[in-house]
This record gives sequence, structure tokens and C-alpha cells, in this order.
Amino acid sequence: MSSRLLAASALLFMGATLSGGPSVAPAPSEEEAAVRETLQHYLNGHATGQADEFRQAMYPQGTMYFIKDGQYNQVSLADYIARAAAGTGKPAADEAKRKRKIEFVDITGNVAVGKLVLDYPDVRLTDYMELLKIDGKWQIVAKTFYADRKT
Repeated sequence: MSSRLLAASALLFMGATLSGGPSVAPAPSEEEAAVRETLQHYLNGHATGQADEFRQAMYPQGTMYFIKDGQYNQVSLADYIARAAAGTGKPAADEAKRKRKIEFVDITGNVAVGKLVLDYPDVRLTDYMELLKIDGKWQIVAKTFYADRKT
């Protein structure tokens, strides 16, 4: 073994030993778990078609912002929920092919942001959510998204 390789191996071993071994992600805090629960209700709304899931996640006075056909748009979250309530209330026909995940959550005091990815057969949606802790409950107050159409 070359001296450089031996030295690099020793440094890696010492780093792992001093830090207690391989790193393991810490369990989320209670606040992070609560934010993730709110975001999961939003994802569940998409998965099930149930407007009640969106109601549990979104503050009705909040707003959704997006660019469509090169133009800035905004819609109230109350309208977003109303459209969901007017839907079928059932999962999409291609639900088995859809994937959704929470990529990250960042919290400072009573403010949080989350990034979610909804990967569907025809489009990959990236949502950025802003949340506030209102009356003790985390609520989505703003949603911006990007739709990347698949060809």
C-alpha cells in the first residue's frame, strides 16, 4: 500500500472513530415532524383526490404563485382547495406510476419552507411551500411551483 493511500485510510479511520462511526441522520425534531405531517397531507391530497387532505394542509387565505405560458399568475389556496373538492375524489388512473416526496424542510421559529417533488408520467412538478405556525398548527400559506413537462 502506498504511503499516501495508507495516510488517507488512517485519516478516514480516525475521522470515523472520533465522530462515533458512520454518520446517521438524526431523528426529526417535533417541529420538523409537524411540518412534514402538514406537507404529507398536501401529498395525500394529490394521491387520493380527497380535498379534505388539502384543507388539513393549506391556510385558505394563502396564495399559489406560478408562471404559465410566460405569464405570472396567482390563485388563492381557497380556490385551489375548491377545485380539488370539485374533482372526482378518487386517485388518478395512473396513480401507481406517480411518485411524490418531501425533499427538504427548513424551520426558523414559526416559519418553515419545504421542497416537494411530484414525479408523474407526463410532468415533474417541483413545489416550494412556505408555512407558518398559526394557532399552534403548521399551515401552508404560500405555494410556488414549476412544471417540467416530459416529452
